[in-house]
Amino acid sequence: MNLTSPTTTLLVTGGSRGIGAAVARLAARQGHTVCLSYHQQREQAEALVAQIRAEGGHALAVQADVAVEADVLRLFERLDAEPGRLVGLVNNAGMLERQARVIDMDAARLRRVFDTNVVGSFLCAREAVRRMSTARGGTGGAIVNLSSRAARLGSPGEFVDYAASKGAIDSFTIGLAREVAAEGIRVNAVAPGLIETEIHASSGEPGRVERLKAGVPMQRGGHPDEVARAVLWLLSAEASYITGTVLDVSGGR
Repeated sequence: MNLTSPTTTLLVTGGSRGIGAAVARLAARQGHTVCLSYHQQREQAEALVAQIRAEGGHALAVQADVAVEADVLRLFERLDAEPGRLVGLVNNAGMLERQARVIDMDAARLRRVFDTNVVGSFLCAREAVRRMSTARGGTGGAIVNLSSRAARLGSPGEFVDYAASKGAIDSFTIGLAREVAAEGIRVNAVAPGLIETEIHASSGEPGRVERLKAGVPMQRGGHPDEVARAVLWLLSAEASYITGTVLDVSGGR
């Protein structure tokens, strides 16, 4: 399947900044029509769409909170109104709270993290499969979920809740991949390590990558573009026999 046909669309959730923005930008440069969703960063999303269009690409931005089912339905209805068919989903939207130990986490925090990181990914994948599955009249496609090395490292003393949510994403990736493999849909995940994005500042420690980079065999943090290249490869025909796989992009950490 040619995922870069002018009549096809790639959806990147949480695409206004960080890894999501890098994926959207690279996807557009590779010829995809890109729909990026955003929760609150409207100006950043619109600026990215403007940049993609200025470079000759095709893009649109749609506001949606993936943790809210009605928002997800509205997002996909907006996609349905576009001329191209959906052939790819990047479940990138995610969040973490400020650094804390488990003994200081309340239920409201846990619900926020799991609703966005896990429930949101399920809902978006559900809608994508409904449109891409050959069993439902679709032509197939690919899904890439954003996991994290934290799923296996646990993030003790900082983000055990976030790590647990990404562990759920790993299980989800394997299960969904096997469920829809015969319907023309491949499902994989990318597990970034320490990446230089704004998410560290929102967690309360802007310099977290600098503090921890000595524990990375490559002795540095990664860049969003390095993760984006792995995502686009998994979406491409070059990865045509790969499904149910979690690919680490972590500098060996």
